[in-house]
Amino acid sequence: MKKLLFFLVAVTCIISTSNSQEKKEKIMIKKIDKTEEQWKQELTPEQYYILRQKGTDRPSEGGFTSHFEKGTYHCAACNLQLFESNSKFESHCGWPSFDDAIKGTVNYVKDNSLGMIRTEIICAACDGHLGHIFDDGPRETTGKRYCVNTTSIKFVKAKK
Repeated sequence: MKKLLFFLVAVTCIISTSNSQEKKEKIMIKKIDKTEEQWKQELTPEQYYILRQKGTDRPSEGGFTSHFEKGTYHCAACNLQLFESNSKFESHCGWPSFDDAIKGTVNYVKDNSLGMIRTEIICAACDGHLGHIFDDGPRETTGKRYCVNTTSIKFVKAKK
């Protein structure tokens, strides 16, 4: 009985020690701090409206909605890589859709505007408004749909 008790205590100690030493991966994104006047000078009026004033593109099949080249999608304001092309899918919603973001590049903010409860997605570096995230994405991957404004992103083609 003493051996069993000793064994259980030893296993508990080992598990506790290994869990406390587990490294939690934290991606550090450098924050970009600019005045609204600086943003107005750097962005087009449409980009400023979408990224800084939380506007929304009109739905369409243009822009990046039907775009499926290999590469990465970056924040149009600060150039932070946000989404990889392999996470993009056709959702038929009128906006570019991704099932996942590059880890640590997107922050999530509760949005109660327009009489709805949603989750806004913003760039982790510059706090630019990207769009919203919904739970109606592909079930075979994450089940998430990052619904992104075309104006808030730019595409960088993969090098061959």
